[in-house]
Amino acid sequence: MSTLTADTPVQSLDEILAAADRAATVLAEGPVGSRVAGLRAIADVLDGNVDRLVSIAAGETNLPTARLTGEVARTTGQLRLFAAALEDGSWSDVIIDTADPEATPVPRPDLRRMPVPLGPVLVFAASNFPFAFSVAGGDTAAALAAGCPVVVKAHPGHPETSRATAELVRSALADASLPEGTFALIEGVDAGVTALKDSRIRAGGFTGSLSGGRALYDIARSRPEPIPFFAEMGSLNPVFVTAQAMQARGEEIVAGFTGSFTLGVGQFCTKPGLLFLPAGHGLEVQLIEATQNVAGGRMLNERIHDAHTDTRASLAARPVVRTLVAGDSGGPALLATDVPSLLADADEVLTECFGPTSIVVEYRDLTEAVEAARALPGSLTATIHAEDDETGLDGLLRELRARAGRLLWGGWPTGVAVAAAMHHGGPYPATMDPAHTSVGLTAIRRFQRPVCYQNYPDTLLPDVLKNHNPQRILRRVNGELTTADLR
Repeated sequence: MSTLTADTPVQSLDEILAAADRAATVLAEGPVGSRVAGLRAIADVLDGNVDRLVSIAAGETNLPTARLTGEVARTTGQLRLFAAALEDGSWSDVIIDTADPEATPVPRPDLRRMPVPLGPVLVFAASNFPFAFSVAGGDTAAALAAGCPVVVKAHPGHPETSRATAELVRSALADASLPEGTFALIEGVDAGVTALKDSRIRAGGFTGSLSGGRALYDIARSRPEPIPFFAEMGSLNPVFVTAQAMQARGEEIVAGFTGSFTLGVGQFCTKPGLLFLPAGHGLEVQLIEATQNVAGGRMLNERIHDAHTDTRASLAARPVVRTLVAGDSGGPALLATDVPSLLADADEVLTECFGPTSIVVEYRDLTEAVEAARALPGSLTATIHAEDDETGLDGLLRELRARAGRLLWGGWPTGVAVAAAMHHGGPYPATMDPAHTSVGLTAIRRFQRPVCYQNYPDTLLPDVLKNHNPQRILRRVNGELTTADLR
């Protein structure tokens, strides 16, 4: 397995940041069509080199080729989703309120609002998704779509994959005639920190551990001029099962849960880490058997394997926790407790164990389930398995809505659809900013800020704000969505 040991040299890093700074003005003022072409060019070149990329990644990450092939497709689909949104104008978020001298309580000036790119974005690539959350992943796609140059700090878990992908991205953007400096790859912890502190970087994105994300966020926010930093970090992703659902489809729930928490050797940020079952559920034997029947697998790297082993051992050693399946020889582990015990030791038990380990928690009634939900930290997802005609779940749903960015009714949280409506975020510690997402079209908003033009002559306005709307961009004009020209 390759490792990244050397930082990008200081002089090279300075040249990269200077080029990104120069490109920022060109991208911000250039036609949207150039961004569309760039995004599609990246998607095409990645698809055209999928076999080579997958081969490299399989050798570095222990991930199976089928998973990696699907991940490349997810990555290119995400790029094309942004390109399509830019092209049809649904990205624009343009709002125009024309002057109204008769408005009360005071006359209204002509106001025209649009988002503008923040400038160069520093993306810290993830370990567990060498394509979809890495060099050409969601953060890079969103930032480029926003009109921001991107500097990616490669993850040390897959350096050769990162370099190969970066070279393809650079060539694609050059072929699409985007300016030099639109994209670059840097390597090494020190180079990443140095870049984050540099005034030419105007925003950051991160996917990874709580400790890493929090440390980088603190750096970004402690700069003389703080910058936005979106970090996606730890998540427990609780699942609550009602008695009715358990009785109706207990075996199906056992199979779905086992498949979800062991998927990809448990190395998904959306892995269900807590399964809440009603007391007396009678599924313990099935849960044990299902978990034991899942073969162990190799984790992404030794560091992640060791961290999982240590966290799992720490959880299993808590007096309030008992072990159902120990997970020896790298296999999945299943622990158990109940709500009173969990609440008595919440600071320790409510710890993310990144890997194939989950905890079954018994609750006596819905009141106790709501009490448990109230104690949970922020998560990316929260799931309820119940029957459609059940009542009395309002309190539980209310608590879960306060603590998660995506609420599932049935199903399992692993798997994040690349779709316009997706929200992949949540309250801390899931992310540092629950208002934003790292998947879906609204991910672009992390790397833009609004600007309002008041009483500007039409000739000096950006094209999307002018009276004439030849591109037929969708705009909200005096409260109504329209593509028409203003008279």
